[in-house]
Amino acid sequence: MGKLSDAISAYNREKARLIPEETLGVMAQATSDLKASGIEDRAVKAGDRMPDFELPNQFGDRRRFSDYLSRSPVVLNIYRGGWCPYCNMEMKALHDTLPMIVSAGARLIGMAPETPDKAELTSLHHELEIDILSDQGNLVSERLGLVYELPEVLRPIYQSLGIDIPAYNGDLSFTLPIPATYIVRQDGVIAYAFINADYTQRMEPSEIVTQVGLLANAA
Repeated sequence: MGKLSDAISAYNREKARLIPEETLGVMAQATSDLKASGIEDRAVKAGDRMPDFELPNQFGDRRRFSDYLSRSPVVLNIYRGGWCPYCNMEMKALHDTLPMIVSAGARLIGMAPETPDKAELTSLHHELEIDILSDQGNLVSERLGLVYELPEVLRPIYQSLGIDIPAYNGDLSFTLPIPATYIVRQDGVIAYAFINADYTQRMEPSEIVTQVGLLANAA
């Protein structure tokens, strides 16, 4: 099983070949500006309590986060949407690692601002038999301190790549969460948090398994 970082590196090389250098520079500057904004520091992190919330899953069924925690620790993976190639690489890697996450004693849950029907397409595409929660309007991600607005300079670039964020999110906004992975204990306290404003960086699924195992051993 290959590393997620290897897949991302291969994609980045292909992206550099296909997308003009000037455009890549604009995208990189936007990421740098977002990191400099301090959004990572404002997000909830390890040691904080995960707020309880209720959202529909990809089938429209309402799910409360505390109900998941009543059964096991939870790995909450927050991604931008099924339109994002990095999110799709992450989802494939999570699919490959899911049996190990479950064996280590945790449940994997996805969450994105995309509408339930788009979330269902994401789960079907990656054959992920997990709940993917639809956080339309980023109401939960806002409480977690993860939300930003896609800069206007990037919007025509995304459009030229065939990415229609409002269509995925079901509104006219361009608000998104920075990707994050939270490992939450059954008492609601965050045991581990991976938060990175650079959307090309994701937590390695093998590290998720390691951290879940450490949590189980500490119980």
